[in-house]
Amino acid sequence: MRVVVLLFSILMFTNCYETERHCSDFKTGTFEFSYTLDGVKHTSTFKRTEKYNIDYHNGTVDSSSVRWINDCEFILKKLHPSNNSEKDAIHMKILSTSQDSYTFEYKLAVKRPNRPLNVEKGTAVKIK
Repeated sequence: MRVVVLLFSILMFTNCYETERHCSDFKTGTFEFSYTLDGVKHTSTFKRTEKYNIDYHNGTVDSSSVRWINDCEFILKKLHPSNNSEKDAIHMKILSTSQDSYTFEYKLAVKRPNRPLNVEKGTAVKIK
């Protein structure tokens, strides 16, 4: 009986655990994001304000509007898309935060019919 009560107690406390997030610390600032494409590691820098996200990558600048849903989720939409796929809005969600970085996931904001919804993850480091 004691074993059952102990297991039940442990289960209750582990189910109530939620990752602490301080998303408002990452609403604005300058960040770095590293990713691998075709086996090559790339690093991109971006600056985010309350309303805009400006990406700097390989000498090019790309801007998106930012619409916050709540402190941990926002929608990115390219201001000047160069093709049809760039017209799609991206839903970003901050999953966890640390002192100087956050882990996020992103996907298309609207699911395309007859296509799987790809969800990708990454980590951004705040540099300013």
